[in-house]
Amino acid sequence: MVYAVIPPMYRPRDLPLLNRLRDQVLYAAGPIGSTLLSLNLGPEAYVAPDGESHEGCPEWLNVASPHILEGIYASFYEVGVDAVDSCSFGANPVVLAEFGLADRTRELNRLAAQVIGRVRDRYSTPEWPRYSFGTVGPGTRLPSLGHITYDEIREGWREQCIGLLEGGIDVLKIETCQDLLQTKAALAAAADAMEITGRRVPVIASVTIESTGTMLLGSDIAAALATLEPLDVVDIVGINCATGPEQMVEHVRYLAQHSRRPVFIGPNAGLPEVIDGRACYTLSPEEFARYQKIFVEEFGTSIVAGCCGTTPAMFAEAIRVIGRPRPKERPTRYEPAAASLYTAVPIKQDTSFLVVGERTNATGSRAFRDLLLAEDVDGMVALAREQAAEGAHVIDVMVDYVGRDGPADMHRVVSAFRTQVAVPLVFDSTEVAVIETALKLYGGRAIVNSINLEDGE
Repeated sequence: MVYAVIPPMYRPRDLPLLNRLRDQVLYAAGPIGSTLLSLNLGPEAYVAPDGESHEGCPEWLNVASPHILEGIYASFYEVGVDAVDSCSFGANPVVLAEFGLADRTRELNRLAAQVIGRVRDRYSTPEWPRYSFGTVGPGTRLPSLGHITYDEIREGWREQCIGLLEGGIDVLKIETCQDLLQTKAALAAAADAMEITGRRVPVIASVTIESTGTMLLGSDIAAALATLEPLDVVDIVGINCATGPEQMVEHVRYLAQHSRRPVFIGPNAGLPEVIDGRACYTLSPEEFARYQKIFVEEFGTSIVAGCCGTTPAMFAEAIRVIGRPRPKERPTRYEPAAASLYTAVPIKQDTSFLVVGERTNATGSRAFRDLLLAEDVDGMVALAREQAAEGAHVIDVMVDYVGRDGPADMHRVVSAFRTQVAVPLVFDSTEVAVIETALKLYGGRAIVNSINLEDGE
């Protein structure tokens, strides 16, 4: 069995923001939700002119009280920030359904882009253009845990991205990503939306690394980058939310050393502390600026951003301390790699060849075939784990067997393997439908084996 390794393409695009980013570090503010919380808005803020009310829905403020949002946006642009997030983090059908607004997804996102666009345009000049970032959050359901499907995310988030693009947003920011499968589905939605609207804008993919050192489902930063690097839709990669800059240092270092794309870093204003019954962020503007200066000058990050709890004062201090230098040249060490939900495995091993565990192959392993026919998922998982324990770097999964429903079998196996097998998977089939089923279930970066173009697919 031979695996051809073709380095994924990364082509820097000729887009205004990306062109500017090659010459100058930019500043981007994103603490819209936390700023709204700090205002302690009453129920009257959520009442639209026609009387319709959806209390507690931030995105509804684009309808009911756009002046509040405009004031927040202006406070950041005023201190010299280049870009500010729209109020659209939860404007996807899943979250909006909680307020009875799912059918208005596109409308609310279009309006969110228009509201921030008005403020952006007041501050933007030909010499100093300002930008609006269309924030696209992860929603409340994790596809790798079976809460929602890849197709449901892609279809729903497509509506969100179309609305943002129709409203004139400058950047699509897929952010606070906690599940790599959700991230990939949202990025596919962004690509769909740009094709449908005919607008190509820069796309940011930003993951959230918890204080545990991984994403919520256990993905380390290497797994995240290995998964995002091959996706041509992604223009900028980054980390945002969950922790302050101090806890991000090593993750930022890794991205800067290994990503071929510009790096975006948006920490919270430290870890929140409960003071008088309220969550408070205690990072000082000086500390925020100090860490961002390290990220820019030592590591080579390109966008100084801020998430929950960050303030105009923090950005003013960062701009004063860092200035607007040209981004540092970063010698990146690209390593082609496969990735599970948890970790990355380089294709080229330093002291060995890539070892492929083949005992979860229905054609070559009678033990696996018997487990597959018995639909013994626990037994199949145990067999895969045994191979990993014995030194396999990746696990081959082949379920094609005469008389069986290949897509259904692959769905059953990968649904279990994706969270219970720590090493990356190889999806092995000559049937396109079987491979497609597997890829829509898998959060990491799999290897695809045995597909051919003999029939002209």
